[in-house]
Amino acid sequence: MDLNPIMLKAGAEIMRVYAGDIAVTTKGDASPVTEADERAERIILENLKSIVPGIPVVAEEEAAAGRLPEIGNRFFLVDPLDGTKEFISKNGEFTVNIALIEDGVPVYGAVFAPALDRLFWGGGTQAFAADVKDGEIVNVMPIRVRATPEAGLSAIGSRSHGGEATQDYLKAFSVAEFVAAGSSLKFCRLAEGAADIYPRMGRTMEWDTAAGDAILRAAGGRVETLDGQPLLYGKRVQDDAPFANPHFVAFGDPAIRA
Repeated sequence: MDLNPIMLKAGAEIMRVYAGDIAVTTKGDASPVTEADERAERIILENLKSIVPGIPVVAEEEAAAGRLPEIGNRFFLVDPLDGTKEFISKNGEFTVNIALIEDGVPVYGAVFAPALDRLFWGGGTQAFAADVKDGEIVNVMPIRVRATPEAGLSAIGSRSHGGEATQDYLKAFSVAEFVAAGSSLKFCRLAEGAADIYPRMGRTMEWDTAAGDAILRAAGGRVETLDGQPLLYGKRVQDDAPFANPHFVAFGDPAIRA
C-alpha cells in the first residue's frame, strides 16, 4: 500500500494555508482547528475512497462533527493535521497522519511533516524515511531503532502537553537528556534512532498516535500501556470518549523496559 501520494497532496494544501494568516476556531472539546485541518482531511478522505473503497475511515474532524462510521476489524485512522498548536505557532512541527488498523493493531502508517519536508512510512518489519523536494520523494532510507545507549537515554516528550507525571515516570530510567517535540514526530524520532523513550501521560486520541505507532513498530520499537500491554486501536465503546487512548509509553529498543 502506497499512501505517500495522498500525504504529499494533503501536505501541499496545508502549506498553502500555512503561508498566510491562520484563522483559528475552537471545537467542542476546546481544542483549536484551522482551515488547513479541514482542507487536508477532505483531500485524504476523497483519495482513500478512490484508492481503497470500502474500508471505513475514522478521521479527526469527521469525529468532531459526530460522524463516526461503523468499523470492523480493518479501518483507517486519519489525523489531517496533528500538532495544530505547532501549526498555529508556525514552528514547523506538525504532521499529516494516516494509519491502517487490522484487528486492533496499526499495521501500516505514514507521517508527513510538510514544513520540514520529511516523510516517514512503514509496516510489517520495514520502515523508511525520506526527504521531499519540489513535491518529489528523494533520499529514501530504511530506518531502525537504536540499541539502548550506555551513556543514558534520550527521552522525548510533548512540546505542548508536557507535565510532572512524565518527569516522575522517567525517574525510573537513566535519562541523559529530555527533548521536546511536537505531533507524531516523537514516534518517528524513536523509529529513526534519534531518541529512546517517549512517555505520554496526557490525553491523546487514536488518530494522534496510530501512524507513528505503526512506523515505530515496523522499525523495531514498541508502544504499550502503563501495565505493559500493547496499545490497541478501535476502542469505540468505553468509559472515556470513543477512540481515546490510555496513558502509554513508546520505546525504541524494547529492552529499555526491562
